[in-house]
Amino acid sequence: MVRILVCDKIHEDGIRILREFAEVDVSTGMKPEELLAKVPDYDAIVVRSATKVTAEVISAGKSLKAIARAGVGLDNVDTKAALARNIKLINSPEASTVAVAELVMGLMLSFARKIPRADLGTKQGKWEKKELMGTELRGKTLGIIGTGNIGKAVGRRAAAFEMRLLLYDVVRDEGFAREVGGRYVELDELLGNSDYVTLHVPLLPETRHMIGKRELEMMKQGAVLINTSRGAVVDEKELIEALKGGRIGGACL
Repeated sequence: MVRILVCDKIHEDGIRILREFAEVDVSTGMKPEELLAKVPDYDAIVVRSATKVTAEVISAGKSLKAIARAGVGLDNVDTKAALARNIKLINSPEASTVAVAELVMGLMLSFARKIPRADLGTKQGKWEKKELMGTELRGKTLGIIGTGNIGKAVGRRAAAFEMRLLLYDVVRDEGFAREVGGRYVELDELLGNSDYVTLHVPLLPETRHMIGKRELEMMKQGAVLINTSRGAVVDEKELIEALKGGRIGGACL
């Protein structure tokens, strides 16, 4: 019988489904050396983001045939080492699409309407009505960097808010652009013309720090950067400097 090791917490329904066709052991919070000792006994492992599936782990997994990531990104898995062993890599690209897209809309609304400050002030007994006037999202320009599943979901929701959409991706989906009334542009044009910029790209060597000093300086004065993808996509030291200097209006991370 196939043996599966679940290394990070997943929903009990997922465990139940796996147990319909395999012997499943759940062992979360393992130290690297504990995982190295366990992995040789299993045909497949399931991880989220906490467990790092290194080349050493893959080498130790003599029986490994599959590595499953209960999530979108595979940056915690040494994919080269896995593919060299012909180990199948599995992720769940649509699992968090709606949740992340709704979070992005919530972050924009919170920033535009100054909801966190209003909440804190009210709890402190303040009534800062004039200071908390805020702005509307309608008519503002949202720049979406990365139009995969999540980027598209954000675009559809932003279009419903009557926002203008600028899109950037190395692979363009003109059908989607027509659907939401947006248009694909080069990255520099998007940065210079967007009131909000939201990132939806995987963490790859070519996307690490893709938003750095140059890109932050190109952003529209007072614009807001939203990053719900991997943190390393943004050079956080440069982001802090841009915020301190008032170059951009804010960041939602």
